[in-house]
Amino acid sequence: MLLELAIGDAYGAGFEYADIELIKQHNNLFTYVKLPRHKLIPGSYTDDTQMSIGIAEMIISPKPWTRQNLADKFVEAFKRDEREGYPRKFYEFLKRVETGQQFLAEIGGTSDKSGAAMRATPIGIFPTIKEVKKKATIQAAITHNSPDGIDAAIASALMSHYCIYNLGKKSELGKFIETHVPGKPWSEPWEQKVGSKGWMSVRAAITAVERNHRMSSLLMDCINFSGDVDTVATIALGAGSCSREIVQDLPENLKVLLENGPYGRDYLIMLDRQLLSMTV
Repeated sequence: MLLELAIGDAYGAGFEYADIELIKQHNNLFTYVKLPRHKLIPGSYTDDTQMSIGIAEMIISPKPWTRQNLADKFVEAFKRDEREGYPRKFYEFLKRVETGQQFLAEIGGTSDKSGAAMRATPIGIFPTIKEVKKKATIQAAITHNSPDGIDAAIASALMSHYCIYNLGKKSELGKFIETHVPGKPWSEPWEQKVGSKGWMSVRAAITAVERNHRMSSLLMDCINFSGDVDTVATIALGAGSCSREIVQDLPENLKVLLENGPYGRDYLIMLDRQLLSMTV
């Protein structure tokens, strides 16, 4: 789960809001692409994965699922491994704050963008829909305490939950989300550029998961939407990695070239093992 979402994130970072011609030329899974406006080295993941790591570490820790503990984890994950890839204002905010308490006191988090949804995939590991929705809501409200921000996070977490626990055919994923997160046409195919709103990325990710049967084609499809494609790929690949209907055929070169520092590929694999052991 975490390995695949990180590959989607890192690969998508090279195409985020990129020109269509660049996507047509380079979206072939041969290697990671450097986007000129990003300082990230190709193969490096962004905030999508770093905050997902924070969520995953919270899940496997004995600490209670509280705003304070989650905020502490977000600050810790950033401070130990500072990186570009966050929205500029949020990046400067994280550089300035020192504790989760300060984070909560100063964040003013009412955004409806994709930040709470992009990090919600690991929450799908919890065994019941009720628990997934509750925990997704608590973490989302820290930074995205708006109806759309929270709904997008719940929908993202339920995507992975649906696949992990094999709750139905992936062709019915959007309808499942509509049942539990009413108010958006989650099952209607997304066929346009993906904007910055969280629900847009989730709708595109649902569409991509429903219509692809291989991880390789799923990743390329996410990028072809254009726009906020690293978030779409993060959400879609995190869920798709848990689907019994999707062939796990991500190219080996993308795995090998993914960053492998202290919190890179090997660390993600280790966290994945710990998370998935919770479903046994």
